[in-house]
Amino acid sequence: MIHSKRHGEILRLLGDEGTVTIASLAERLGVSLETVRRDVKPLTDDGIVVKMHGAIGLPAMTAEAPFERRMRENAEAKRTIARMVAATIRDGESIMLDTGTTTSFLARELLGHRRLTVVTNSSDIARTLATVNGNKVYMAGGELRSDSGAAFGISAIEFVSRFSVTHAIISAGAIDESAGVMDYDLAEAEFARMVLSRGQRSMVITDNSKFGRQGLVQVCDLSGFAELATNQAPPRDIADALASAGVRLVVAEAEPAGAGSRAG
Repeated sequence: MIHSKRHGEILRLLGDEGTVTIASLAERLGVSLETVRRDVKPLTDDGIVVKMHGAIGLPAMTAEAPFERRMRENAEAKRTIARMVAATIRDGESIMLDTGTTTSFLARELLGHRRLTVVTNSSDIARTLATVNGNKVYMAGGELRSDSGAAFGISAIEFVSRFSVTHAIISAGAIDESAGVMDYDLAEAEFARMVLSRGQRSMVITDNSKFGRQGLVQVCDLSGFAELATNQAPPRDIADALASAGVRLVVAEAEPAGAGSRAG
């Protein structure tokens, strides 16, 4: 039973995105965290939505594979970032991508490009871009993860280390002003670090929900890459740290595709 207009809006957002954080709901509905929690309680009591760590989701969505579920989280923000970054890549260029939901969105935005050379450890990205428009796709071998369909390990790192590409682009699990770019998995962090070292252009792409988070493993500090693309300007402390490190910040909502300004 829908008890209020906000309940309908909550369910509409869940229908679009699958899962939504409590903090995001509070911001988008213009109410406090406590109000959102009170609104959510009757929905969870009735079994209409399912509670997760700091978020809620539709019951059908919680049965999805982890990667599929993450693809639905902040999907519009990731799509906006991907569209902006894709506009800076030209036909015939080479690109290296690690596994991640934002890089998978980028692969989909690159479907209009031709003759790309793509190096990746992600089976999702490889399937998306292989055998279309004259592309060449090289996929790293190694242990294939069941949750993400990506290959990791020494063999995957050694494979991509042989390439030098125009664009080296990774996603991020967390970005902190002092710790830099972080992930929650050692193998993923090691692979991402190698990717950044193989490009003429090195870029991190992430939605704004990753700012201020603390991951488990450092990928690199903020001087370890040249550009950061996101959908919303980061908090002042992170923006200042990016500027001090010389990182070029591009914000999809604030800039035309392919444009940007120095962080800060």
